[in-house]
Amino acid sequence: MTESFAKARFLTVQEVADLMRVSSMTIYRLIKAGELPAVRVGRSFRVRDTDVDTYLESRYTETA
Repeated sequence: MTESFAKARFLTVQEVADLMRVSSMTIYRLIKAGELPAVRVGRSFRVRDTDVDTYLESRYTETA
């Protein structure tokens, strides 16, 4: 881990969904599948902004 949890910026599932322009259910599916790391806080999840960037970078494809 390159960043301390204390210094990390955490996003809610809805904020991640808005950022990626997908439904919150899609984000929950990614978390459950282990594709997007998340921290459980009570009954909700929080996702580090750097983990969102890492996920998107790993899915990037170039078109010909």
